[in-house]
Amino acid sequence: MDNFILFAGTANPDLAAAVSQKLNIPLGKSLVECFPDGEVNVQLLESVREKAVFILQSTAPPVNDHLVELLAFADACRRSAARRITAIIPYFGYARSDKRHGRREPIAASMVAEVLQAVGVTHIVTLDLHTPQIEGFFRIPVDSLTAVPIFCEAISPHLPPNFVVVSPDTGRVQMATQYAQKLNSSVVVLHKHRKSGTETEVTRVVGDVKGCACLIIDDMISTGGTLARSIEALLKAEARPEIMIAATHGLFVKDARAKLSHPSIQAVYVTDTIAPTETDWQQLKIVSIAPLIATAIKQFQVDGSLKDLCLKEV
Repeated sequence: MDNFILFAGTANPDLAAAVSQKLNIPLGKSLVECFPDGEVNVQLLESVREKAVFILQSTAPPVNDHLVELLAFADACRRSAARRITAIIPYFGYARSDKRHGRREPIAASMVAEVLQAVGVTHIVTLDLHTPQIEGFFRIPVDSLTAVPIFCEAISPHLPPNFVVVSPDTGRVQMATQYAQKLNSSVVVLHKHRKSGTETEVTRVVGDVKGCACLIIDDMISTGGTLARSIEALLKAEARPEIMIAATHGLFVKDARAKLSHPSIQAVYVTDTIAPTETDWQQLKIVSIAPLIATAIKQFQVDGSLKDLCLKEV
């Protein structure tokens, strides 16, 4: 335990405290403050020389502030002679910008990968990365853990009979298949057309949902628009008005809660990769990933494999 140290950014202090409790170690001492003009300053209050450093920080809203804070943490560790710097980024912001939709657009996921490496990060650990090809933007190891097993454990006692797992688009089919295999169900896929960065349209339901309850899975809930239109399409296809949602990252920006206040929704499950902001929403269920992250850190310390913690090929 003397050979590594876990620092926590300000994005999700409750998750960091839970991870440190699972590891039975104190969090590394540090000071994060903002100057009056908004600039962030990070100070390490204990030595990291020749230690393996883990920095836990989601790039959750406000994304840019938390990203710069993470970069400052890593730079401080590198300049203080840390042996290894692992950034644990439960929610990896900018992951949806993994390609150009037009010729005059950035690939922001690639840009973030470059700056993380530039400040000295030597390993990335994240959770249910939006697209697996983002790993190709890095020249350092990337491990994308998955919340599927802990979701299945939490959800299975509450699932209604005769249900199907629904993938909201073709990009989530692999994840949906993992859910279906663990929950002994079948997979239905929705085909959608993206009208803009914030608006999508479901064009087709592939699979039979007539008379079935539905578990819609996704990697994130942002504005809730995609899920709202998915529910409309499923009900139009004669699915039972018994719908559950499981999404790893709950951003809930703009009027997401209002869009997900549909009477057919029985529960919305998300993890604590992003600090919960909706505290009085009865349908919202939070599943902690602290045990998963703690297990990953333990595996790093014994040079163990993370294979069982990651999404498997199907």
